[in-house]
Amino acid sequence: MASLREFKALLNSLSEGEKALILKCAIEELRGVFPGIDSRPEVCGGEPCIIRTRIPVWILEQARRLGASEQTLLANYPTLRAEDLQNAWDYARAHPSEIDNQICENEAA
Repeated sequence: MASLREFKALLNSLSEGEKALILKCAIEELRGVFPGIDSRPEVCGGEPCIIRTRIPVWILEQARRLGASEQTLLANYPTLRAEDLQNAWDYARAHPSEIDNQICENEAA
């Protein structure tokens, strides 16, 4: 695999149209990927979590639905940053049925 330095050198040698095509391919490859959100089977059973933490998105969304403010969430979860909450809200907005199901499953447990 080429190093980042080699990739940057190659990128500098491309035309604007070729760079745009690479960007288009990268965007298509990343479709459905949310910055700051990770989902791995070995962490919280694969539920989408805030990266660097084991805090599932559904917990934050449920707290927000119950009236918790962002300031309260940041105070209660000191490892969170405001950017993490925005990533969680974006993910929840893009995956409403998944988040609703996770909330229901965890409330029933």
